[in-house]
Amino acid sequence: MFLRNYWYVAASDTEIGRKPIARTILGEPIVLFRTEAGEPVAFEDRCAHRHLPLSMGKLCGDTLQCHYHGLRFAADGRCVYIPGQDHVPQGARVRTYPVVERHHWIWIWMGDKALADATKITDFHWLDDRHWGARSSYLHVEANWQLVVDNLLDLTHLAFVHDTTIGNLALAEHAKVGVTRAPGNVVVTRWIIDQEPPPTFKKVGGFTGNVDRWQIIDFTPPAFLRLDVGATPTGTGAPQGRRVGGIGMRNLNAITPETETTSHYFWGQAHDFDIDNAQTTDKVFEQIRTAFLEDVAVFSAQQKNLNVFLDPPQVDIAADAGAIAARRILDRLYDEEQTARRAAHS
Repeated sequence: MFLRNYWYVAASDTEIGRKPIARTILGEPIVLFRTEAGEPVAFEDRCAHRHLPLSMGKLCGDTLQCHYHGLRFAADGRCVYIPGQDHVPQGARVRTYPVVERHHWIWIWMGDKALADATKITDFHWLDDRHWGARSSYLHVEANWQLVVDNLLDLTHLAFVHDTTIGNLALAEHAKVGVTRAPGNVVVTRWIIDQEPPPTFKKVGGFTGNVDRWQIIDFTPPAFLRLDVGATPTGTGAPQGRRVGGIGMRNLNAITPETETTSHYFWGQAHDFDIDNAQTTDKVFEQIRTAFLEDVAVFSAQQKNLNVFLDPPQVDIAADAGAIAARRILDRLYDEEQTARRAAHS
């Protein structure tokens, strides 16, 4: 199940340059590159002549030359040159996709071009805000994108999967949890009051006693999750809004479906303390990266089972409230998109 009329992250800004790269998004092969002026471009990865992937070709100025017979395609997808002939058939063109560069990511619109409104790109400003220290990265996941969304909406797993970094048993046993639902948004709020901080918080925050810890997970479709997380020494007023003397971070997640069983996972970590110290940024980032690699192992194992046990029965527990609410939103949006698509072709 893919939602098409949405912006997705296709690549990081540093991945895209003057050498074409291939990437499959929502089951469609895409080739990405930059013009000489530095503007990102996205084509379907298929020559209009004999279907060789254009990502195998090379750039000649602002045209992409096919590796097979040398046809060249301009940034608007039109073939503008065929070796050995003057006439270029009118149908010699490839599909192009709207792309926008924002927050160090390259965003792509996979649906109806007429609906591609760049103002609707999800806000990830923490990644390039001078008031925050931040790093971002990419993980390829051998699992369906919704498994990643489920994972991020249920942080009780931190107590068991990430007990050496960002988790401890207090997350599962002592969290006060609230779920707020809206037509296009789910927010899961978790407070862990007067409990021992996990190992990562001790390392980067220097805590020696118990803390009041918060985890506020904001989900927006199709697969964007922005986590407001942090802790202060217990009793200093964090639940009332006084986040003083502690640490605050944003964990930023953009999941892009590759196929029904694989995903592109773009993520970043930002922090609001010691922001000019690159070593602090690296320390925070590496701790979270370690945890995320543990998550990738979980996603992959889940998907392997789902590939064998087709549509198995599933038991839900209280911790699944956020994930269930998100899946209901996604199911509704998919049904609405399919209905609109059928109506447009009737």
